[in-house]
Amino acid sequence: MRHVIIGNGPAGVVAAETLRKADRGSKVTLIGDEPEPPYSRMALPYLMMGEIDEAGTHLRKGKDHYAHLGIDLVRDRVERVDTAARSVRLKGGASLPYDRLLIASGSHPIRPDVAGIDLAGVYTCWTMEDARRIMRHAAPDSRVLQIGAGFIGCIIMESLVSRGLKLTVVEMGDRMVPRMMTPAAGKMIRDWCESKGVRVHLGAQVASIRGEGRELVAKLGNGDEIRAETVIVSAGVRPNVAFLEGSGIACQTGVLVDASLRTNRPDVYAAGDVAEGLDFSTGKRAIMAIQPNAVDQARLAALNMAGSEATSRGSLALNVLDTLGLVSSSFGQWWGDPGGTSAELVDARAYRYLSLQFSGDVLIGATCIGLTEHVGVLRGLIEGRVKLGPWRERLLKEPTRIAEAYLACAQAAA
Repeated sequence: MRHVIIGNGPAGVVAAETLRKADRGSKVTLIGDEPEPPYSRMALPYLMMGEIDEAGTHLRKGKDHYAHLGIDLVRDRVERVDTAARSVRLKGGASLPYDRLLIASGSHPIRPDVAGIDLAGVYTCWTMEDARRIMRHAAPDSRVLQIGAGFIGCIIMESLVSRGLKLTVVEMGDRMVPRMMTPAAGKMIRDWCESKGVRVHLGAQVASIRGEGRELVAKLGNGDEIRAETVIVSAGVRPNVAFLEGSGIACQTGVLVDASLRTNRPDVYAAGDVAEGLDFSTGKRAIMAIQPNAVDQARLAALNMAGSEATSRGSLALNVLDTLGLVSSSFGQWWGDPGGTSAELVDARAYRYLSLQFSGDVLIGATCIGLTEHVGVLRGLIEGRVKLGPWRERLLKEPTRIAEAYLACAQAAA
């Protein structure tokens, strides 16, 4: 059996290792288009902070890890997938046949349609080479403008501040991290960032960027101008699916998959940021571009490629974020249900926040800041669709009793 995996990020690596265990006599090929060994993008901020070196970003530390497992690493870009011939064509000219194919091609950063976005000194922070450029260019005490304060943007922030840079953030949404935080939680994160010396502009958009000597001047939609030596673009990501055009593999925003991570082609699977599958909370199709989800999907897809029959109940939205030392998280349908009930605790002075969202007596979503001890409990209640019974009313009055509720329901079930 010939297994080919497109993409050597966390999903690709875990899938390759799972295939090797589940199908020991197979040929496993892992394709990546960067010159580095497989690495974690989420580790790049720690590289920029100086907490790790480049080797510290590698997903597997052993020099001969992949060779020892009999996994062939191919460094090239996939230009086309021919599902009729069951082969992938590489930029270098080679063609690799497959019996089972996994698309784990990840995503790429969005570059907004802004005049001057391609000027020197304007970077994304997505690849190892991006991180190297930023470290070379952004000197301590220099000014940096970051476009975007979403999940990735808030991760990057700490690495910039730790390097002694003077940071200004422009976010077009009405709050920071708008796709994972309630309005009150987003405001709390903004207040925290500003207390650390970061200037934050919300409801704002960069209209153009121009160069003036060694400076970059970003003009906002309201006419204000921000001057900086470096601009970091963190405006979100999109799945890498362009190379699948003409393949017959069904795509919408990402690659459409069923509960087995199988595409409309029975010998082709997808996992990670590129896979558009079932959302656990809503029952609709969605892309969950988070590393824990990518790893879970990769294991399941690999088992099915090896001949097992494993299915998923859907991916749970689960985000844990460290913003300049303030830990926040959101789970499931954190925005709530129109017919549901909710509880909210706000302690702005202590930077503590908890929001619980219910449908009937079932917890369907949650958001918290500064309350890391509740993370496992919240996930367990939401994923287990636990009926809380009388505990729902208690939590509406005292949401911090969530751990008690979890234990009580677990004991009752036992």
